[in-house]
Amino acid sequence: MAYTSSMVDLGTKAPSFALLDTISDNLVSLDDIASPKATVIMFICNHCPYVQHILDKVVELAGEYKTTGVSFAAISSNDTAAYPQDGPRHMKALALDFEFPFPYLYDQTQQVARLYQAECTPEFFLYDGNLNLAYHGQFDDSRPGNTHPVTGKDLRTALDALLNRQQVPLEQKPGVGCGIKWRQA
Repeated sequence: MAYTSSMVDLGTKAPSFALLDTISDNLVSLDDIASPKATVIMFICNHCPYVQHILDKVVELAGEYKTTGVSFAAISSNDTAAYPQDGPRHMKALALDFEFPFPYLYDQTQQVARLYQAECTPEFFLYDGNLNLAYHGQFDDSRPGNTHPVTGKDLRTALDALLNRQQVPLEQKPGVGCGIKWRQA
């Protein structure tokens, strides 16, 4: 069953974090990755078919926009006791296999996902140079099983507007995918 993200108020400041980068085995903070142009924080995980469906294009888009000064980071917040394939060792293997041009961070306590109000994977947050939320939602209209091509159109449109100092479209579609796998209390 697909989940959709809740809307987060545009202009909201990016919550700070310091998380383990499963690729480098170093702690990476928001300050480490923040760009004066734009910063994309995406919530993904290894096992989600919605993430798997777009991952090639996400990596391609990140590589393309990284050359313009945009910074990217991916965060996985799933309960790894219930979903071991989303654990740090598997995250690193996936990141190396796909040659992620961004850190793949492990949110072990799930606190960062809660601070960002993230609810599903994939879910994208685009912040301006002052770390104010400019876009929140889906990558594009493509889903496993539909006929829409994977293009990154929604995120790309928002990035282009931000980089060209234009208004980011206010109509934003929520992220759609697998619900974040929260730990049971």
